[in-house]
Amino acid sequence: MKTKTRILLLLLVQACWMQAGAQQLYNMGFDTWSRQGVSWNPFPKDAPESQRVWDSANRGIRLFRINVAEPEYGHVAVPGPGKCAAKLSSRNILWGFVTGNLYVGRFVRVVNFAGIEMYNGAPFRGRPKSLSGYYHYIPGTIDYADKAHQDLKGKADSGQIDITLYGWSAPLHTVTTDGPTPDPEKDPALIGRAVLRLDKATDGYVHFDIPIHYYSDDIPTYVGINIFSSLLGECFTGSSQTVLYVDEFEFQY
Repeated sequence: MKTKTRILLLLLVQACWMQAGAQQLYNMGFDTWSRQGVSWNPFPKDAPESQRVWDSANRGIRLFRINVAEPEYGHVAVPGPGKCAAKLSSRNILWGFVTGNLYVGRFVRVVNFAGIEMYNGAPFRGRPKSLSGYYHYIPGTIDYADKAHQDLKGKADSGQIDITLYGWSAPLHTVTTDGPTPDPEKDPALIGRAVLRLDKATDGYVHFDIPIHYYSDDIPTYVGINIFSSLLGECFTGSSQTVLYVDEFEFQY
């Protein structure tokens, strides 16, 4: 009897460990959205902190009554009841260019009409092998550029999906007007990373599976995912015609 009890306990511990090791983030399928005035949010209305995983710049441009991230019900990668994708649209607004974006973290505010304040990352304890999902990319021709990127005008836009795993003690606080977004590769707390560059148009949805490269054997404490329809949007550079659809993200273990 004691042997059987021991075996059952070991199986239970193993099952719990596997479940913890196979951690996913809330709403990785992008099926859940809510509205706050004119702004779409990628989380339920009155969501608890555990469900406010994803965010975008939508609330920062709500005065212009547009969204750079919104639900897409008619064009999804995997059809079914209640299924939805995320549509990211790069847009030109009165004070500059804004890339379509979704990221793991929290939008705070617009800073002096020239940048944003935000927090990057969500608590996470998994060590996935890769991130999989679907994307449909429709890049436009770059028609907005800052002084440093004028030579890119007339060329095709590009986007990116970026996954980072960190040993942070708190989410990363960023104010983009204070300087360029910190380079993940230079962060001593970086544990793993994967990058998918979107360089050309796709004919509908394409499945992807990006292997994550690990720099150490440490267990992460935070994960970041950044999705941009226009990679140089932070530099106010890109195409106002670029659209990126993403759907059904999942960590693979």
